[in-house]
Amino acid sequence: MLSADKLKELCRERQMGVEALAGHLARGGFDTQKAAVAVKNWQKGLFKPKPCAEDLRRLATALSVEVNDLNDWRSSCRYAPISARKARLVTQLIMGQTVQDAMDTLKFTRKRAAEMIDKVLRSAVADADEQQADVDSLYVSGARVDDAGVRIGTKRWMPKDRGRAHPIRKKACHIHITVTQVPEGPK
Repeated sequence: MLSADKLKELCRERQMGVEALAGHLARGGFDTQKAAVAVKNWQKGLFKPKPCAEDLRRLATALSVEVNDLNDWRSSCRYAPISARKARLVTQLIMGQTVQDAMDTLKFTRKRAAEMIDKVLRSAVADADEQQADVDSLYVSGARVDDAGVRIGTKRWMPKDRGRAHPIRKKACHIHITVTQVPEGPK
C-alpha cells in the first residue's frame, strides 16, 4: 500500500510538485487534472482513487526510487477475542522496533494478546516478503488497537441477590499493524 508520509517526504526532498507527478501519472482515461487530484489525495492519506501497481511504478520512476521505498505493508485481525485495553499494552511495547526485535519481545511477553499480535505482525512481514521487500530492514511503524464492542454470543447474565441480574459482556478489538522499510541514506 502506498505510504502517504513517504510520498510527501520524497516530493519535498526531490522538490517535485503535484503537477510534475501528475504528468508522469497521466495515461488513457486518467488525464493530468484527474492525476493531480489523485496525487493530492494520496499525499493526504486518502486513497481515492485507489493507487494500482502501475501508478506506484510510475510514481517511483518519477521520483527515481524503487517501488518498495514508497510502500508500507499492513495487516489486521478483526474482532480479536480480547479487550482493546489489554491488547494496547502489548502493541505499545513493539511500536518503533525492528521486526526481529518486536517478534522477540512478543515471544517473551507473558500476555494473552502477545500471541494474537505476533500472528498479525507475521502476516504483515509475509506480505512485505511477497513483494520482494528487504525483510531485515523492516520496522513496526504503526500498531493500533480499536475497540470492536461486545463479542457476539457473549451477552449473558449473572444472577444477583433479590432477583436482579447483572450482564456479562466480553469485549473484542481490531488489531492493526503496519511495517515499513527503513529508508536508505544518501549514497
